[in-house]
Amino acid sequence: MLSQAAFGVLTYPAIDPVFLQIGPIALRWYGLAYVAGILCGWMYGRYLVSTPRLWPNGVSPITKTQIDDFIVWITIGIVAGGRLGSIFFYDFARIAEDPLSAFRIWEGGMSFHGGLIGVTIAMLLFCRTQKVPFFSLVDVVAASVPFGLFFGRIANFINGELWGAPTDVAWAMVFPHAGPEPRHPSQLYEAGLEGIVLFLALRFVTHGLKGLGRPRLTAGVFIFLYGCARIFVEFFRMPDVQLGYLLGTSWVTMGMILSIPMLLVGIWAVLTAKPRAYEPRGDAEPSRV
Repeated sequence: MLSQAAFGVLTYPAIDPVFLQIGPIALRWYGLAYVAGILCGWMYGRYLVSTPRLWPNGVSPITKTQIDDFIVWITIGIVAGGRLGSIFFYDFARIAEDPLSAFRIWEGGMSFHGGLIGVTIAMLLFCRTQKVPFFSLVDVVAASVPFGLFFGRIANFINGELWGAPTDVAWAMVFPHAGPEPRHPSQLYEAGLEGIVLFLALRFVTHGLKGLGRPRLTAGVFIFLYGCARIFVEFFRMPDVQLGYLLGTSWVTMGMILSIPMLLVGIWAVLTAKPRAYEPRGDAEPSRV
């Protein structure tokens, strides 16, 4: 068994999950991460739709006002989808025993795959009511998602949850609720891959390849690379204790299984993306150079 005494390990920075206490009201880093991710994604989305050089003929089919309106829709999709995904994909038995715990989202328990489904439904409904091209909105949202993924994984690290497998690497940490073994700080691996690396890759697609002129190309790259990153990190991350490893193996996790369809959808989206230009909208706002 690996132990802290056996190897030089990094000290886990025990940060209080509550960053501000005002009487009975506790503001948590986990909630702040969602707010920061949504706000940064919103501002970046506004930037993308108001930058003419990123769109064919300098015309974006989406206005900044529509991005502003969409924030409410996507917030509901993220929270409702993420929570329901966590319940049905990972933790149904526990929630069935204690139904009220489904509403305690500040304790953690949000699923990216569930959030993805929730956001997709929100985009479908929004595009139908606002007459916005679906795949163009999907591309803008996909390019903006890494902000939320980065802050979310940092919040997982602060909470000391979703820790990695035991290891003897020099940067291993002993997490307070995970036993005495040094472990991979897998939350930081995910923050780096899903947040920083994925953002840079999508930035190259939108700015270097002018990918917004090929609807669903940016989204296809996002969903494929996220699936790859998630499957890779799952090899260093402990499976959810209530599920363990699946299919009779010592390595297949629910995160891997849920990510495989993402690879297929991503490949389809990239291979079928075609160039498209849009006509100026009568209600379009002046774009920023």
